[in-house]
Amino acid sequence: MAVTTHQRHDGSQDLHDRSLGDLLRDLSEQTTRLIQQEIALAKAEMSEKGKQVGAGAGLLSGAGLLGVFAFAAFTAMFISILDTGMKFWLAALIVAVVYALIAGVLAQIGRNRIKRATPVAPEQAIQSSKEDIQWAKTQAQSGMK
Repeated sequence: MAVTTHQRHDGSQDLHDRSLGDLLRDLSEQTTRLIQQEIALAKAEMSEKGKQVGAGAGLLSGAGLLGVFAFAAFTAMFISILDTGMKFWLAALIVAVVYALIAGVLAQIGRNRIKRATPVAPEQAIQSSKEDIQWAKTQAQSGMK
């Protein structure tokens, strides 16, 4: 059966006059083209976001470095304040001990949080998956009867 196609005024063919095979082929081609365009868009978007993340990471690194310098300046200030009433080495030792105590407390808190978060495996998702598998087995067995 020969199918005639009519050109519309916009240059496209009337879909009513095309065979199912032609329509499916066009659908496949257009779907493939659409997916390729979506992938290209995603790549461009991720590239732009990557640039922004890189710039943000650089700024955070600079902020961290300046934070270390500020911490060092505060340390010198604390030692200088204590130095007015005692020897310099003793003032430095006191500041160092206070910092060590703070570091120890922070380390302990961090260690406890890590212990609470481990194991890292998604336990609820694993349990849910096991239940789904069991349900599927039950359904398959009842379907065979």
